[in-house]
Amino acid sequence: MCGIFGFIGNEDASKFLLEGIKRLEYRGYDSVGMATIFENGIHIKKDKGNIDEVHKKHNFLSLKGNTGITHTRWSTHGKVSKENAHPHSSCDGSIVLVHNGIIENYQELKEKLKNHAFKSETDTEVIVHYFEEKLKNNKKNIKEAIVDFFNDIEGTFAILLLKKDEPDTIYAIKRDSPLVLGVLDGKKIIASDIYAFSNLTNRAIFFDNNEFAAVSKDSYHFYNKEGKEIEKEIKKFEWSQEKSEKKEYSHYMIKEIMEEPLVLERLFFSLENEQKENFDVLVDLIKKSRKILFVAAGTSYHASLLGAYFLHQCNIEAQTLIASEFRNFATVDSKTLVIAITQSGETMDVIEALKYCQEKNAKIVSLVNVPYSTIQRMSEFSINILAGQEVCVAATKSFINQVSLLLKLAEKLGYNVNLNKLKQEIKDVLAQKNKIKKIADEIYMKNDLYILGRGLSYPVAREIALKVKEISYIHAEGMMGGELKHGTLALIENGTPVICLISNNDCDMISNTKEVESRGANVIIVSNEYPGSFRINTENDGKFGILAVIFGQLLTYYMALRRNLPIDKPRNLAKSVTVK
Repeated sequence: MCGIFGFIGNEDASKFLLEGIKRLEYRGYDSVGMATIFENGIHIKKDKGNIDEVHKKHNFLSLKGNTGITHTRWSTHGKVSKENAHPHSSCDGSIVLVHNGIIENYQELKEKLKNHAFKSETDTEVIVHYFEEKLKNNKKNIKEAIVDFFNDIEGTFAILLLKKDEPDTIYAIKRDSPLVLGVLDGKKIIASDIYAFSNLTNRAIFFDNNEFAAVSKDSYHFYNKEGKEIEKEIKKFEWSQEKSEKKEYSHYMIKEIMEEPLVLERLFFSLENEQKENFDVLVDLIKKSRKILFVAAGTSYHASLLGAYFLHQCNIEAQTLIASEFRNFATVDSKTLVIAITQSGETMDVIEALKYCQEKNAKIVSLVNVPYSTIQRMSEFSINILAGQEVCVAATKSFINQVSLLLKLAEKLGYNVNLNKLKQEIKDVLAQKNKIKKIADEIYMKNDLYILGRGLSYPVAREIALKVKEISYIHAEGMMGGELKHGTLALIENGTPVICLISNNDCDMISNTKEVESRGANVIIVSNEYPGSFRINTENDGKFGILAVIFGQLLTYYMALRRNLPIDKPRNLAKSVTVK
């Protein structure tokens, strides 16, 4: 989940490194560090804190030299501290590296490196001492050491490595964690994704698993894990996203929520034009497949729950499994159509699930927001949801486009829904943000919140609860209304806020609402027909799910605002989850 970035050229590396790592900060913001080679040595600056804080304190631009690497961290092994920040260096200072991933057998390796002085608690530091040991007394050269590394290391990694005695080369090593080389005349960039350098070039080489490269400013050489040189193709990519700015908004989250009508319009236009062929193929595949199996994680999993619901209404056999447990519960064969849903296209749990599907010869399609991502490249074909860049960790507009795309698919398969009104209906909910803010003002100090739904509104309850937890830091539980009496009702007491999502006049949800109301709950009713706290003006179709989630997004934002929380960068979380 960390972001890594390397630069080599004829100019000062530090300015490119600083701009590049800022574009990757969504991957983690616990700590940041930078290393460059100059004056016959490797010089490092690093500390805990976000990029702007650490740069203000240490001035990364004071680092000289034309070759460098940088890293922004989401901590896995070891607390958030200066010592655990990357880059990590060898005992003699001759090697320095940054790493994204997890080394699973690091404790075993550490036991074998008893003569090395460890300064951190990280699994990453084992890597740099591993290479130091391999290269000591010229026992191995760096390429031979990397081949050994592939054989000895268990886990995932994208690594950028500098050697003091090779100031004009960056070594890049990849297994599972994303890594891409940006190709420019007279300079090269290596990063976690193409967005890191899309403002500089549209030419890239994507690392495949178990490959490494030696990169200089004018050349590059790729090798497989046995050390045999291989040919790689330069791909030209299209990337229209510019660096996102908050503009008049206080936070990216509210800006991105307010962009939802725009990105929905962009998606629907694309599905009727440049993406029409792939969209029609997907509709045909769903019709012909014996079983549809969605795989996703987090917010995308809640979108997939709605997708499964929509397809069931069309009498199509469909289910969804959360990616981290996919292998334990999935039955997949060559007649299964697997649809991966992911914002980043780099979610490790989804990648692992798709590897399993490949083993079973299933057909794989993906719905993604980031082009040229790993999951898109693992798919037979892909549809881009076109939500644009999300800076806030919380997925908002990407969820709306995911579900809208799934609803559009269901419409083609016979589901009765009027999508022509959806853009305006979203605007209508956004226009009521002050009413939602008043509800937030009433409950933002509560420690517990329950959201109840049935059928269409059950996945919505799950998604709203997730948003409340990750952004407002309030314990929230989204659950099926029918499960309320099987335990959770014991937690309802006088004043406990309970949001009841009542699509149409669902008599069972009305009954659940009365159950919590009679126990003293502070009931907040969100419905398109039943009278209550917040009315959504839409027909009784799948659009209620989308619009109710927008209510939840705004409610979450305003509660977090009242609690004075870091809305765009909630604690302990990162945007792209590239570890298991």
